[in-house]
Amino acid sequence: MTASTAASLRPEALPIHSLIDQVAVRQRLDFGHSTPEAKADGSLITACDRWSDDTLVRGLGQLYPGEGVLSEEGDKRIPSSAAYWVVDPLDGTTNFAAGIPYWAISLARFEGGVPVLAVLDVPPLRQRIVAMRGQGAWRNGKRLLPPSSDGRSIGCASLCSRSIGVLQKLPERRFPGKIRLLGVASLNLVSVAMGQTVAALEATPKIWDLAAAWLVLSELGCPLRWLQNSPDDLEPGADLASSDFPVLAAKDPATLEVFMPWGEALLSH
Repeated sequence: MTASTAASLRPEALPIHSLIDQVAVRQRLDFGHSTPEAKADGSLITACDRWSDDTLVRGLGQLYPGEGVLSEEGDKRIPSSAAYWVVDPLDGTTNFAAGIPYWAISLARFEGGVPVLAVLDVPPLRQRIVAMRGQGAWRNGKRLLPPSSDGRSIGCASLCSRSIGVLQKLPERRFPGKIRLLGVASLNLVSVAMGQTVAALEATPKIWDLAAAWLVLSELGCPLRWLQNSPDDLEPGADLASSDFPVLAAKDPATLEVFMPWGEALLSH
């Protein structure tokens, strides 16, 4: 699939949908019946993670021959192909294994070092978010509007479990939001684009956690501030197994500045 081919397709006509449907169905069937194991980094994995990763990687290879794949449970090096995919087959394994019905399938296609197509599927909610660079974003086929155009002011902010410590680093300052911890990095970030939260702070996201959410946020005008490393300068062959990309996302530039002290506190010792 070339960039021009992708741009000519409607979001609902993308050939990747049937592959994601297959994986989403299996995950819903396995939910509540999976025994997790601990990986070397302490995170959890289930047989469903492995099956989902293998199915997506093989399916992408058939649909888009010649395009490499970087996946959480597989090869974590940046492919050398001009276009490649970044896959998180089951983001939120702890929720999935604990019986909490909130997790996601995350895929993003990269060209020139940036995501040009993103799909975030939430199997338990039967929701699918698609973003295409320069064209916008959709949820279940309905175009999404930038959260800055919504007059609602719910005031929730998403933190990951590793960033919650910033609250203790600024004890004299009141955190400017009602805290939510969703347990799914990609959905923590994309909650900003959906208007569910006004900001999200992720301390240790990997490229597969943020790849799809990155494009959704960008297409809906939500600024991101990379707090340490930026995924903009990734080189082919780079091994990203242990690379973190701390990031703060917000619904608009003004909100980003309000939350920046907590973003900066994340990296302070």
